[in-house]
Amino acid sequence: PATLLLVGFVVIAALSARRITGAVVIGMLLVTVLGWATGAAEFQGVVSAPPSLSTFLSLDLASAFDLSMVTVVLTLLLVDVFDTAGTLVGVANRAGMLDENGHLPRLRKALLADSSATAIGALLGTSSTTSYIESAAGVEAGGRTGLASVTTALLFLLCLFIAPLAQSIPAFATGAALLFVACIMARALEDLDWANVTEATPAVVTALAVPLSYSIADGIGLGFITYAAIKLVSGHGRECPAAVYVVAAIFVLKFAFLG
Repeated sequence: PATLLLVGFVVIAALSARRITGAVVIGMLLVTVLGWATGAAEFQGVVSAPPSLSTFLSLDLASAFDLSMVTVVLTLLLVDVFDTAGTLVGVANRAGMLDENGHLPRLRKALLADSSATAIGALLGTSSTTSYIESAAGVEAGGRTGLASVTTALLFLLCLFIAPLAQSIPAFATGAALLFVACIMARALEDLDWANVTEATPAVVTALAVPLSYSIADGIGLGFITYAAIKLVSGHGRECPAAVYVVAAIFVLKFAFLG
């Protein structure tokens, strides 16, 4: 599998360098077929009936008011908010959609769409429905408008009926795509002010912490803590808005008591 992952990554990168549309999809399909042929992956079929809807509106409202659920809600809130914010800014930066100040226009609407999807997903009994960093692959393929999102949604709807085919795509195929996405996102590091240690160091900590912690939110949290601490200790504390210290303190409490 490791060899096939490397093959997939090389194919995707090479096709992307040649500006071939759909490089990520082509690379994943090629490696998937190779996996089936070599026995490294199993073909599980094509069509199946949609999954059961038994989880639809199957809510335990009484437990939601239990005091022990407070920590669960706070944890999910922190993870979802910072995962989404980090993903939106990162993907938008790659798509060239940030303004001259590095801000994402209409961020409020994007967060509203994300939070609405999360709430609806909970009613359906699914895992958190949110934005994912893998969207950078779509941006790299040329996706820039809402039409790309609508097309993706329709394809997800189709997957309800071809779940076995989707499950036949092995982890090393998607891993090759994710490795390529990581390379794409790493390009943003060139925009750092490397001459300013108080700015560059927290960014590097964040970039390393995200993959090592398997969490965008935890990576961003460590970045906030590092940024606030370095600014404060180096005598540049006034350069930080009060909100930075508040968020850093929240993450310190989160790591200390919630893990």
